[in-house]
Amino acid sequence: MANHLDLEEQEQLAELKHFWKQYGTLINAALIAVLLTVAAWNLYQYRQSSAAIQAAALFEEVERVARAGDTSRLDRVLGDMQDKFASTTYAQQASLLAAKVYVDAGKQDAAKAALSWVAENSSDEGYQGIARLRLAGILLDAKAYDEALQQLSGSFVPELAALVADRRGDVYLAQGKKTQAGVEYSKAYKGLDESSEYRRLVDVKLATLGLTPGAARSDRIEEKQ
Repeated sequence: MANHLDLEEQEQLAELKHFWKQYGTLINAALIAVLLTVAAWNLYQYRQSSAAIQAAALFEEVERVARAGDTSRLDRVLGDMQDKFASTTYAQQASLLAAKVYVDAGKQDAAKAALSWVAENSSDEGYQGIARLRLAGILLDAKAYDEALQQLSGSFVPELAALVADRRGDVYLAQGKKTQAGVEYSKAYKGLDESSEYRRLVDVKLATLGLTPGAARSDRIEEKQ
């Protein structure tokens, strides 16, 4: 009996050796590949976490500099943020915040650059839309009407649709195109919540054009030069 078991064990051992000899290298390679993948993923997670922590710290610095109104320091900190952490939401938020500080300081070119960076580099359509909307406002103030309308063209997230229509209305009104302005203001009015204070402001704009909410229709536009 013992000899039978010994023989069976020897056969199994021989089969195992043969199997390992034939497939051992392949198995080792597969195990190494799995381990490397796990290690790479852990390293990626660590770097992502580390980058997020650093980006958050730098964003706090942007906020401090913004509150102080130090635009020279803001230039440097924002540049670091955009260079090192361009893919993070912190970089988008920092650029939007910086643009407001620049506008308040009368540095329109710097504000446009910060907003253009968000519009061109952000992967978030919401941030892109906000940047384009604010950029259109700066261009409107500079009487760059065609450029402003260009920023307001294309698609926006639904949440911004009413604000975009209102801003287009402002541009058309500044150009003296009252019919088109009325159409856009009507779109904005319909798209805003009934309890919104901003909706009341749009209603006032319509009233100055002699229109009641919803009176203008886009299918009856005749551009007035």
